[in-house]
Amino acid sequence: MTISMGSTSNVISLTRKLEAKNGKGSSQPEKGSRTRVIAITSGKGGVGKTNIVANLGISLSRLGKKVMIFDADLGLGNLDILLGLTPKYNFSHVTLGEKTLSEIIVEGPCNVKILPASSGIQEMANLSKEQTAGLLSDLYEVIDPIDILLIDTAAGISSNVMYFNAIAQEVLVVVSPEPTSITDAYALMKILSIRYGVKQFKLLVNMVSDFQEAHEVYRQLKLVAERFLDITIEYIGHVNYDKNITRGVRQQKAVCDLYPDTQASRCFNSLAVKLCQSQAPVSPLKNTRLFWKELIHNKLDFTKP
Repeated sequence: MTISMGSTSNVISLTRKLEAKNGKGSSQPEKGSRTRVIAITSGKGGVGKTNIVANLGISLSRLGKKVMIFDADLGLGNLDILLGLTPKYNFSHVTLGEKTLSEIIVEGPCNVKILPASSGIQEMANLSKEQTAGLLSDLYEVIDPIDILLIDTAAGISSNVMYFNAIAQEVLVVVSPEPTSITDAYALMKILSIRYGVKQFKLLVNMVSDFQEAHEVYRQLKLVAERFLDITIEYIGHVNYDKNITRGVRQQKAVCDLYPDTQASRCFNSLAVKLCQSQAPVSPLKNTRLFWKELIHNKLDFTKP
């Protein structure tokens, strides 16, 4: 299977179109300008990141927010499976030009909108920079009515993971108490800081017994980051280990739906409230025409070999 989205000349054309559409002197509000974009990521797989994204999205929706979840694990997406959804189309159809992004959106629990990824298509896991820019341009067009866009990245430090983290206003790193998870989370933040200029991170500690265990993980990461990296890590919360999460996965339901009063569900609700009470960072590149120009020419380095 071969996927092609054009050459650098197509990207230059895209840049010109975006600049014309969002030209100087325009008095019209820009699409997506009100949407808060949060990337939820992890260095290591198996830390429960997608489960957190799904339950956080539902909790935010219950607080009155219009939420969309972008499954950015493009080659091995499983958010739809986790929520018991069976989308007919996914990102592979958009990349092949068969569908538009708006045509693949499906509705999940509590009116959460889902942009489903493909599964088992290797080429989708390694999109070119041109393809990524085209996808992001399309994404910008469909998030206008959305309050919060949650980007569920793939695990690891691949180019796709870095791109989707770099475009977000906020990067929320999910980590578990395992030493390998802590080490990989540090490596992820290091690369995002040095190569992509991301300097502020939120930390969520998953699968812990209590607040003390979670805060110790945060303390370890913060100590090392302050010593070796020029970044800020904010502790945003934790999710207790809860056997009801596993039960929910088996039934393809979010734990917030099945067991709204269980320990994990209360953690997700607290996290959603905390996010709603906090202000999104002011970032001139995330909500203006400058964002796309910067993304195409610098963040994704299209003109570099």
